[in-house]
Amino acid sequence: MRILVVGAGAIGGYFGGRLLEAKQDVTFLVRPGRAAQLASSGLEIQSRCGDVSIPHPPTVLAEDIHNYFDLILLSCKAYDLDSAIVSFAPAVGPGTAILPLLNGMRHLDVLDQRFGPEHVLGGLCAASTVLDGGRIRHLNDVHILTFGERDGSRSSRAEAIAAAFSGSKFVTRLSEKILQEMWEKWVFIAACAGITCLMRACVGDIVAAGAADVTSALLDECAAIAGSEGYPPRAKSAEFSRTTLTAPGSLFAASMFRDLESGAPIEAEQVLGDLLRRGAAKGIASPVLRVAYANLKSYEARRAREASGK
Repeated sequence: MRILVVGAGAIGGYFGGRLLEAKQDVTFLVRPGRAAQLASSGLEIQSRCGDVSIPHPPTVLAEDIHNYFDLILLSCKAYDLDSAIVSFAPAVGPGTAILPLLNGMRHLDVLDQRFGPEHVLGGLCAASTVLDGGRIRHLNDVHILTFGERDGSRSSRAEAIAAAFSGSKFVTRLSEKILQEMWEKWVFIAACAGITCLMRACVGDIVAAGAADVTSALLDECAAIAGSEGYPPRAKSAEFSRTTLTAPGSLFAASMFRDLESGAPIEAEQVLGDLLRRGAAKGIASPVLRVAYANLKSYEARRAREASGK
């Protein structure tokens, strides 16, 4: 199976690197700067699950794609989706499957419109990874990639992908309820990102401030929107989200909070904005979500103003 991993950052580099470690046929689609970095220092993964060092990982630039791939593993940030599509489109042939690992759900609509829903799988991942000076650091021992056909079937192509992934060190899950799982993750990350960015604090500090009820209210709003779309969080997921986001003393915070603190771009539209709009279309009042979203949009407005020198 020929696999094109779009990007070699914290997520794509990690899962693509593990697949290369398992002797799979993987090529990274990268920009010139990252291509030069990988050619010079190789792909390095630092992990308690085992380090990886690949001196010369296969890479390709967008303008040099001349053949189709069997699988495209799409791991870019949601705000880079449009440019990513332009770069990997030449790699999509009649039998190509696209497996996106982006946050939210809007990317499915975009990919469906561009390539047709028959090409697009559902997918998500759970892994705490960061790109540190070109090296990928895996911060814990969780590394799960979950995917599946959106209609719940166990197709031959899904089984083939699962087989290709099975030899790697990360955990592979072929799900028959991938849309349900994607919605549950979206509810969790929207509530987590919304509250930790709004309060500029980790979960334990928010609890210490006596604001766990605000977190719960935001979580309820996000869950209500998911329910209106036909995917209410199941009991186990709902319990995990509430317990995790209201745990006293917890240092847990969303990766979006880290991005915001460092002045980086954030996925405000894809994680909170799209959810808010879907709720509004169903007549669901989401006052805490609206404030959390306004907070992120204010950050983006200030960032844009400062970048322009005004």
